[in-house]
Amino acid sequence: MSEPVRQEVRDHVSYVTLDRPEALNALTPALRDRLIGLLEEASASPDIRAVVLTGTGRGFCAGADLRGGAGGGERIPGDVSRTLRLGAQRLVRAVLDCEKPVIAAVNGTAAGLGAHLALACDLVLAAESARFIEVFVRRGLVPDGGGAYLLPRLIGPHRTKELMFFGDAVPAADAERMGLVNRVVADGDLEKTAREWATRLATGPTRTLALTKHLLNTSLDTDRATAFAAEAAAQEINMTTQDAGEGLRAFVERRSPEFRGR
Repeated sequence: MSEPVRQEVRDHVSYVTLDRPEALNALTPALRDRLIGLLEEASASPDIRAVVLTGTGRGFCAGADLRGGAGGGERIPGDVSRTLRLGAQRLVRAVLDCEKPVIAAVNGTAAGLGAHLALACDLVLAAESARFIEVFVRRGLVPDGGGAYLLPRLIGPHRTKELMFFGDAVPAADAERMGLVNRVVADGDLEKTAREWATRLATGPTRTLALTKHLLNTSLDTDRATAFAAEAAAQEINMTTQDAGEGLRAFVERRSPEFRGR
Protein backbone atom coordinates (compact mmCIF):
# COMPACT_ATOMS: atom_id res chain seq x y z
CA MET A 1 0.00 0.00 0.00
CA SER A 2 1.37 3.43 -0.93
CA GLU A 3 1.92 6.12 1.67
CA PRO A 4 -1.03 8.56 1.98
CA VAL A 5 1.41 11.46 1.81
CA ARG A 6 4.66 11.52 -0.15
CA GLN A 7 7.59 13.88 0.20
CA GLU A 8 10.50 14.52 -2.13
CA VAL A 9 13.18 17.17 -1.60
CA ARG A 10 14.73 18.50 -4.81
CA ASP A 11 16.86 21.61 -5.21
CA HIS A 12 16.00 22.79 -1.68
CA VAL A 13 12.24 22.43 -2.27
CA SER A 14 10.08 20.03 -0.26
CA TYR A 15 7.39 18.64 -2.58
CA VAL A 16 4.58 17.22 -0.43
CA THR A 17 1.86 15.24 -2.21
CA LEU A 18 -1.36 13.97 -0.67
CA ASP A 19 -1.91 10.54 -2.18
CA ARG A 20 -5.34 9.16 -1.26
CA PRO A 21 -7.05 9.73 -4.60
CA GLU A 22 -9.82 7.23 -3.83
CA ALA A 23 -10.90 9.52 -0.94
CA LEU A 24 -10.14 12.83 -2.70
CA ASN A 25 -7.18 13.08 -0.31
CA ALA A 26 -9.38 13.52 2.75
CA LEU A 27 -7.33 13.95 5.90
CA THR A 28 -7.22 11.21 8.49
CA PRO A 29 -5.71 12.16 11.86
CA ALA A 30 -2.52 10.27 10.94
CA LEU A 31 -2.23 11.99 7.56
CA ARG A 32 -2.88 15.38 9.16
CA ASP A 33 -0.18 14.78 11.77
CA ARG A 34 2.25 13.69 9.07
CA LEU A 35 1.61 16.92 7.18
CA ILE A 36 2.22 18.95 10.32
CA GLY A 37 5.48 17.09 10.88
CA LEU A 38 6.67 17.77 7.34
CA LEU A 39 5.84 21.47 7.65
CA GLU A 40 7.66 21.72 10.96
CA GLU A 41 10.63 19.89 9.44
CA ALA A 42 10.70 22.30 6.50
CA SER A 43 10.51 25.25 8.85
CA ALA A 44 13.51 24.08 10.87
CA SER A 45 15.72 22.64 8.12
CA PRO A 46 18.29 24.98 6.53
CA ASP A 47 18.36 22.67 3.51
CA ILE A 48 14.67 23.27 2.70
CA ARG A 49 13.91 26.74 1.39
CA ALA A 50 10.39 26.34 -0.05
CA VAL A 51 7.45 23.93 0.14
CA VAL A 52 4.94 22.83 -2.51
CA LEU A 53 1.74 21.15 -1.35
CA THR A 54 -0.44 19.32 -3.88
CA GLY A 55 -2.59 16.22 -4.33
CA THR A 56 -3.15 13.33 -6.72
CA GLY A 57 -6.28 12.49 -8.65
CA ARG A 58 -9.42 14.64 -8.84
CA GLY A 59 -9.02 16.20 -5.42
CA PHE A 60 -6.54 18.48 -3.73
CA CYS A 61 -8.10 17.69 -0.37
CA ALA A 62 -11.74 17.00 0.52
CA GLY A 63 -11.22 18.07 4.13
CA ALA A 64 -11.31 15.91 7.23
CA ASP A 65 -12.16 12.25 6.71
CA LEU A 66 -15.48 11.90 8.58
CA ARG A 67 -16.02 8.24 7.81
CA GLY A 68 -14.70 7.25 11.23
CA GLY A 69 -18.01 8.15 12.81
CA ALA A 70 -17.59 11.74 13.96
CA GLY A 71 -21.14 11.82 15.29
CA GLY A 72 -20.97 8.65 17.39
CA GLY A 73 -19.97 8.00 20.97
CA GLU A 74 -20.42 9.96 24.15
CA ARG A 75 -18.87 13.42 24.26
CA ILE A 76 -17.67 15.29 27.31
CA PRO A 77 -17.81 19.09 27.22
CA GLY A 78 -14.49 20.29 25.86
CA ASP A 79 -13.88 17.29 23.60
CA VAL A 80 -14.83 19.06 20.37
CA SER A 81 -12.86 22.23 21.02
CA ARG A 82 -9.82 20.19 22.08
CA THR A 83 -10.05 18.07 18.93
CA LEU A 84 -10.18 21.19 16.75
CA ARG A 85 -7.37 22.93 18.61
CA LEU A 86 -5.05 19.95 18.36
CA GLY A 87 -6.20 18.90 14.89
CA ALA A 88 -7.48 21.20 12.14
CA GLN A 89 -6.30 24.40 13.79
CA ARG A 90 -2.87 22.95 14.46
CA LEU A 91 -2.53 22.04 10.77
CA VAL A 92 -3.47 25.50 9.52
CA ARG A 93 -1.21 27.04 12.15
CA ALA A 94 1.69 24.90 10.90
CA VAL A 95 1.24 26.38 7.41
CA LEU A 96 0.93 29.96 8.65
CA ASP A 97 3.89 29.61 11.01
CA CYS A 98 6.18 27.72 8.62
CA GLU A 99 9.32 29.84 8.19
CA LYS A 100 9.60 28.86 4.53
CA PRO A 101 7.21 30.00 1.79
CA VAL A 102 4.49 27.42 1.10
CA ILE A 103 2.84 27.10 -2.32
CA ALA A 104 -0.48 25.31 -2.74
CA ALA A 105 -0.79 23.70 -6.17
CA VAL A 106 -4.52 22.97 -6.15
CA ASN A 107 -5.09 20.19 -8.65
CA GLY A 108 -8.79 19.52 -8.00
CA THR A 109 -11.50 19.88 -5.37
CA ALA A 110 -10.49 21.71 -2.18
CA ALA A 111 -13.36 21.42 0.28
CA GLY A 112 -13.81 22.29 3.94
CA LEU A 113 -10.54 21.95 5.81
CA GLY A 114 -8.91 21.15 2.46
CA ALA A 115 -9.89 24.60 1.16
CA HIS A 116 -8.54 26.25 4.30
CA LEU A 117 -5.32 24.25 4.04
CA ALA A 118 -4.81 25.67 0.54
CA LEU A 119 -5.82 29.22 1.43
CA ALA A 120 -3.47 29.31 4.42
CA CYS A 121 -0.55 28.87 2.03
CA ASP A 122 1.49 31.89 1.00
CA LEU A 123 0.83 31.48 -2.71
CA VAL A 124 -2.04 29.55 -4.32
CA LEU A 125 -1.90 28.14 -7.84
CA ALA A 126 -5.04 26.47 -9.14
CA ALA A 127 -5.59 24.19 -12.09
CA GLU A 128 -8.50 25.12 -14.34
CA SER A 129 -10.41 22.09 -13.06
CA ALA A 130 -9.93 23.05 -9.40
CA ARG A 131 -12.82 24.26 -7.27
CA PHE A 132 -13.22 25.47 -3.71
CA ILE A 133 -16.15 24.55 -1.48
CA GLU A 134 -17.07 25.82 1.97
CA VAL A 135 -18.84 22.55 2.55
CA PHE A 136 -19.53 22.91 6.28
CA VAL A 137 -23.05 24.34 5.95
CA ARG A 138 -24.08 21.30 3.91
CA ARG A 139 -23.31 19.14 6.98
CA GLY A 140 -24.85 21.53 9.50
CA LEU A 141 -21.41 22.43 10.82
CA VAL A 142 -19.71 25.68 11.72
CA PRO A 143 -16.62 26.37 9.54
CA ASP A 144 -13.42 25.32 11.27
CA GLY A 145 -9.74 25.04 10.43
CA GLY A 146 -9.37 28.81 10.65
CA GLY A 147 -11.78 29.55 7.81
CA ALA A 148 -13.55 32.43 9.54
CA TYR A 149 -10.13 33.97 10.17
CA LEU A 150 -8.59 33.36 6.74
CA LEU A 151 -11.35 34.15 4.25
CA PRO A 152 -12.45 37.62 5.42
CA ARG A 153 -8.81 38.69 5.23
CA LEU A 154 -8.62 37.46 1.63
CA ILE A 155 -11.97 38.50 0.18
CA GLY A 156 -13.85 40.50 2.85
CA PRO A 157 -16.79 39.52 5.09
CA HIS A 158 -19.62 39.79 2.55
CA ARG A 159 -18.04 37.46 0.01
CA THR A 160 -17.05 35.10 2.81
CA LYS A 161 -20.63 34.95 4.11
CA GLU A 162 -21.89 34.16 0.61
CA LEU A 163 -19.50 31.22 0.34
CA MET A 164 -20.10 29.94 3.88
CA PHE A 165 -23.88 30.46 4.02
CA PHE A 166 -24.60 28.70 0.69
CA GLY A 167 -21.74 26.21 0.42
CA ASP A 168 -21.65 26.47 -3.38
CA ALA A 169 -18.64 25.26 -5.35
CA VAL A 170 -16.42 28.08 -6.59
CA PRO A 171 -14.67 27.28 -9.91
CA ALA A 172 -11.01 28.21 -10.21
CA ALA A 173 -11.68 31.16 -12.52
CA ASP A 174 -14.15 32.69 -10.05
CA ALA A 175 -11.74 32.03 -7.18
CA GLU A 176 -9.08 34.00 -9.05
CA ARG A 177 -11.45 36.92 -9.66
CA MET A 178 -12.38 36.97 -5.96
CA GLY A 179 -8.76 36.99 -4.87
CA LEU A 180 -8.74 33.52 -3.31
CA VAL A 181 -5.93 32.32 -5.57
CA ASN A 182 -2.93 33.97 -7.19
CA ARG A 183 -3.18 32.37 -10.61
CA VAL A 184 -5.14 29.78 -12.59
CA VAL A 185 -3.24 27.63 -15.08
CA ALA A 186 -4.10 24.80 -17.44
CA ASP A 187 -4.25 21.44 -15.68
CA GLY A 188 -1.20 20.23 -17.57
CA ASP A 189 0.82 23.29 -16.54
CA LEU A 190 0.15 23.16 -12.80
CA GLU A 191 3.16 21.05 -11.80
CA LYS A 192 5.52 22.99 -14.08
CA THR A 193 4.34 26.38 -12.80
CA ALA A 194 4.54 25.29 -9.16
CA ARG A 195 8.09 24.05 -9.76
CA GLU A 196 9.09 27.33 -11.41
CA TRP A 197 7.68 29.40 -8.55
CA ALA A 198 9.24 27.16 -5.90
CA THR A 199 12.62 27.28 -7.62
CA ARG A 200 12.55 31.07 -7.59
CA LEU A 201 11.65 31.10 -3.90
CA ALA A 202 14.31 28.48 -3.06
CA THR A 203 17.02 30.67 -4.59
CA GLY A 204 15.83 33.76 -2.73
CA PRO A 205 16.91 35.22 0.62
CA THR A 206 15.21 32.63 2.84
CA ARG A 207 15.42 34.45 6.17
CA THR A 208 14.22 37.66 4.53
CA LEU A 209 11.19 35.79 3.18
CA ALA A 210 10.47 34.32 6.63
CA LEU A 211 10.50 37.74 8.26
CA THR A 212 8.41 39.21 5.46
CA LYS A 213 5.85 36.41 5.83
CA HIS A 214 5.61 37.06 9.56
CA LEU A 215 5.11 40.78 9.06
CA LEU A 216 2.37 40.26 6.50
CA ASN A 217 0.56 37.53 8.44
CA THR A 218 0.40 39.67 11.57
CA SER A 219 -0.26 43.04 9.93
CA LEU A 220 -4.06 42.81 9.93
CA ASP A 221 -4.16 41.96 13.62
CA THR A 222 -2.07 44.88 14.88
CA ASP A 223 -2.30 48.66 15.10
CA ARG A 224 0.02 50.94 13.15
CA ALA A 225 2.47 51.56 15.97
CA THR A 226 2.87 47.83 16.63
CA ALA A 227 3.22 47.07 12.92
CA PHE A 228 5.89 49.77 12.49
CA ALA A 229 7.81 48.49 15.53
CA ALA A 230 7.66 44.93 14.18
CA GLU A 231 8.91 46.16 10.79
CA ALA A 232 11.87 47.92 12.39
CA ALA A 233 12.73 44.86 14.49
CA ALA A 234 12.50 42.58 11.43
CA GLN A 235 14.79 44.85 9.45
CA GLU A 236 17.27 44.91 12.35
CA ILE A 237 17.32 41.10 12.49
CA ASN A 238 17.48 40.75 8.71
CA MET A 239 20.51 43.01 8.42
CA THR A 240 22.52 40.42 10.38
CA THR A 241 21.95 37.73 7.72
CA GLN A 242 24.54 36.76 5.13
CA ASP A 243 21.97 37.17 2.34
CA ALA A 244 21.34 40.81 3.23
CA GLY A 245 25.06 41.50 2.99
CA GLU A 246 25.24 39.67 -0.32
CA GLY A 247 22.26 41.58 -1.69
CA LEU A 248 23.81 44.94 -0.84
CA ARG A 249 27.21 43.95 -2.24
CA ALA A 250 25.61 42.72 -5.45
CA PHE A 251 23.77 46.03 -5.83
CA VAL A 252 26.98 48.05 -5.41
CA GLU A 253 28.88 45.71 -7.77
CA ARG A 254 26.03 45.73 -10.31
CA ARG A 255 25.60 41.96 -10.47
CA SER A 256 22.91 39.45 -9.61
CA PRO A 257 23.01 38.29 -5.98
CA GLU A 258 23.66 34.68 -5.05
CA PHE A 259 21.58 34.01 -1.97
CA ARG A 260 22.45 31.04 0.27
CA GLY A 261 19.47 31.04 2.60
CA ARG A 262 21.64 32.13 5.52
